[in-house]
Amino acid sequence: MTELVRLERRAAVAILTIDRPERMNALSWATVQRLGELGRELAADPGVRVCVLTGAGEKAFCAGADLKERQGMSRGQVREMLAAYRSELGWLAQSEFVSVAAINGAALGGGLELALTCSLRIAVETASFGLPETSLGIIPGAGGTQRIARLIGESRALDLVLTGRRIDATEALALGLVNRIAPSDEPLVENTLKWLLPVAEGAPIAQRAALAAVRAAGRLPLEAGLDFEHEAYERCLNSADRDEALLALSEKRKPRFQGK
Repeated sequence: MTELVRLERRAAVAILTIDRPERMNALSWATVQRLGELGRELAADPGVRVCVLTGAGEKAFCAGADLKERQGMSRGQVREMLAAYRSELGWLAQSEFVSVAAINGAALGGGLELALTCSLRIAVETASFGLPETSLGIIPGAGGTQRIARLIGESRALDLVLTGRRIDATEALALGLVNRIAPSDEPLVENTLKWLLPVAEGAPIAQRAALAAVRAAGRLPLEAGLDFEHEAYERCLNSADRDEALLALSEKRKPRFQGK
């Protein structure tokens, strides 16, 4: 089970790699459980500021549910699996650190839903995306209908969900489904780490406050959101990191943030 998802630590960055390339990194029951275990481990570590989630190989980030396994499941077991998606993968959308999907290939069905659970998304030029569930007589059931509509709007979401069509990385970027396309002359994870260096080396209190405040915008009315933002700002204002940033600016040096 521990071989289904690999964990690598690089200072404040955790890199999770779904390691089932022979199954296009599909989400088996054991894989989902392992992702949940690792998520709880990382959430309990205050030293983690960024988590990068990717897939092994070059063909797929994650092809969604393991259909071979799914065929042997009863309806009750499928319901349990859907509940596990929420309980074991929800940390990607709820943790105090930034989660990033580094999409190295196809992100289909539950694989795209997994990417949508992350805070940010980066993809290789050859990546492809799709939610083919309606062609299989179901709908996206791991949060896909809700997250994609909030991310790219109802009309665009309906296009992808109802037609089940695949799109390439260029269209995904234009729709706002991904934040950026990685250049082809550098490994995806390395490029992702460069992109997120300001987060990994930034002020932890400010990073957490910013992440929470932006997330709150999706669920709160404007006035309540402004109050939330004000409270988040206060936490930053009273931090030693804020004082360090001003001192470093006056001394023309790089700040040394300690999360205090």
